[in-house]
Amino acid sequence: MSTPRWLTEEQQRVWRDFSAAVDMVRGHIENQLQRDAGMPMTYYAVLVALSEAPGRVLRMSDLARATRSSRSRLSHAVARMEASGWIRREACPTDKRGALAHLTDAGLAAIRDAAPGHVDAVREALFDALTPDQVRELGAISVAIRTRLEPECDRVAEASTDGGETVEPT
Repeated sequence: MSTPRWLTEEQQRVWRDFSAAVDMVRGHIENQLQRDAGMPMTYYAVLVALSEAPGRVLRMSDLARATRSSRSRLSHAVARMEASGWIRREACPTDKRGALAHLTDAGLAAIRDAAPGHVDAVREALFDALTPDQVRELGAISVAIRTRLEPECDRVAEASTDGGETVEPT
């Protein structure tokens, strides 16, 4: 068994500060969406992904990847958004194992109504605290982290394929 690569004192401080900052930003945005739009951030992410998709339609597996959601978490969210009239699900015509999620006009209206407050919350919680140079640095750092982790996330998603529907881990 190899010896753990313990974090240095500086790395521990940075990790804790980073983790706390991410939690606080997410909490701020989640609270704003719940208060002003009556939806959790998960629903907002689903509506955004569908609103940006060609024809406002995605396979459920692609929607799970786009939102980094598990199959069960996404299925519960979509069921509730169906009940709200924001999404319509149907069987995939080319693959009976798959399902398609369609953004309805009501769903598009919901995302359009929620977007201005969401953008304000993101700006307030994240960008207003940073200089333009720090924004660029954060962008580069974020890309480095994503580049490092995406191959592993993709590998895990491929390993969890069940019935043709691949799902990203949350």
